[in-house]
Amino acid sequence: MASSDCITETRLLIAHSSILTNTTHTKLANMEGCLLSLRHPKSGSTTCYAFINGSLQELHWFKQLYGSWFLGDYVCEDGGLYAATPVDPIFLLLPIFEEARMKKGNDRGKFRQLDEIIYIEGFPGYQNLLPIAENSMQVVCEVKEIGSSKFFRLDDSKVLAWLCCKVDHLKLTLKALDQNYATQDEKDTLIDIVLLLGEYMNDEPWLHLLCSHLWLDIQEVTRRVPVTETFPVPLDDTQMSTPTTTTKNGNEKNTSGNRKQPKRMKVETGSLNIKDMFSKASRSRT
Repeated sequence: MASSDCITETRLLIAHSSILTNTTHTKLANMEGCLLSLRHPKSGSTTCYAFINGSLQELHWFKQLYGSWFLGDYVCEDGGLYAATPVDPIFLLLPIFEEARMKKGNDRGKFRQLDEIIYIEGFPGYQNLLPIAENSMQVVCEVKEIGSSKFFRLDDSKVLAWLCCKVDHLKLTLKALDQNYATQDEKDTLIDIVLLLGEYMNDEPWLHLLCSHLWLDIQEVTRRVPVTETFPVPLDDTQMSTPTTTTKNGNEKNTSGNRKQPKRMKVETGSLNIKDMFSKASRSRT
């Protein structure tokens, strides 16, 4: 995995790739990727993403207080687990295209060229998305061709149609993953889906538009507080060494700092330190 910064420490990353469906070692060896610093579509904060073989993937970080990885004959001291999961690039590009059309009032905005739209000062990583941006954004944009040039303008009706497809897909997926959704009221399921989509989108204008189409009250949706639980944290540039936990309501807590340190685990009577086990084995061979 390549990055703009020189990283010498070993990290364990589990990433999705269509190449993994082919068992040939040659194709596995040719898997290429890079780490990109992009804006989070909801918060706008700098967030780290992986771009692997044309697939944009969101990085999450699992970290226990103590742990290491055995990688062959090598011990990786950092026991954190980095997981990359595919994310629709439209989510990340949507706020950029929204700004680029410069819509005012009833005016539908301006058409602009793709390379102009995704040039974001301070975020050169967006240039890596050029190969996939055109096909992705045609789903939610009006496109005009003048000569050999294409011009894009975000279209609200196309965005709504795309969101409705996401809703239908999530309804089927949730029911397949959790039987409770099969018996849950349709309205409650839709609210849960809107909350999921809301992790990647701002309320205005898109969630308001979607809720209006689904006959949901946006105030009722935003008032619903999910059950607090720990889940993988989207990785940003400041989280490479400090474990954090996040709750579904968006609050983050640092697991280091002024927090009271947990008590050390008691060693059972008669148990051996792992170092002693290896040292005994080496002595017995001699």
